[in-house]
Amino acid sequence: MAVDSPCISICKFDEKTGFCIGCLRTKDECKQWKKMKDKHRVRIIDDRSARKAKLKKHKK
Repeated sequence: MAVDSPCISICKFDEKTGFCIGCLRTKDECKQWKKMKDKHRVRIIDDRSARKAKLKKHKK
């Protein structure tokens, strides 16, 4: 099972959370994505809702 990258080519990082505002990954996660095991990729994808909420909270 290959897990596709969530990248949508925005690649701008929020200073407070460290998350990309496009794909909601950290810089390290973006850099390591191709080397990650699928189970780790799935965890990141599954955590996107929580990350989005955290990003919205810090934008206020």
